[in-house]
Amino acid sequence: MPRDNMASLIQRVARQARITFRSPAGPTFGENLHRLQQLLDEVRAEDLHLAPRGPSAAAAAGGGLPWAGVVPPVSYMHICETESFSMGVFLLRSGACIPLHDHPGMNGMLKVLYGTLRIACMDTLPPAAAAPPPAAGPCHRALFRSRQHYTPASPPCLLSPHTDNLHQIDAVDGPAAFLDILAPPYDPQHGRDCHYYRLLEGPPPGAGAEQPGLPREVWLMETPQASDFWCGGEPYPGPRVCL
Repeated sequence: MPRDNMASLIQRVARQARITFRSPAGPTFGENLHRLQQLLDEVRAEDLHLAPRGPSAAAAAGGGLPWAGVVPPVSYMHICETESFSMGVFLLRSGACIPLHDHPGMNGMLKVLYGTLRIACMDTLPPAAAAPPPAAGPCHRALFRSRQHYTPASPPCLLSPHTDNLHQIDAVDGPAAFLDILAPPYDPQHGRDCHYYRLLEGPPPGAGAEQPGLPREVWLMETPQASDFWCGGEPYPGPRVCL
């Protein structure tokens, strides 16, 4: 059955995000965040005029050299952005991975639109007296909290400045897409740059069927962006959002 009010749904999501993240330290933040989570949980791929697929060849142009003409593993559809939040859609090819990365001082919400994602989540921990394992770069303590599968039937995956702020996202058994809200947006000039990490001991966050003993403390090494990961750009085909 067609859902004729879907244009208003994504508009309402954006408006609620603006209300929620305008005052993240305010007394009504928890209530507003819950309302935003409820709205986001309603969104489906068809609401944004999306059909299951991987990033298209058109996205390669957004990746720039040296990948021009090559389909990127991940592409991004920008929907809207304000000073307090950004919203868009990430599309992952089958087997694609968004490597382990952080969101400094940011809140985030992720809602799967199609496909299956395996999401590993971690918290940063204060420095410890114990020395990290030998490594070639800066090391950080973290708490490997969880690794779960998310589908369109799953509730949104949430992160805060202090909880689940680092995550790795893997597409499982086919292409996948998710609606992403970050608040505030990345902004290197204000200390909100994206950093990538590698687990120093044990299997990578996305490897294997199980990660035993979670939650557990781990050591992470900061790394450059992986050479086989980049993000192209695609036009957003869904209902227009006005703020």
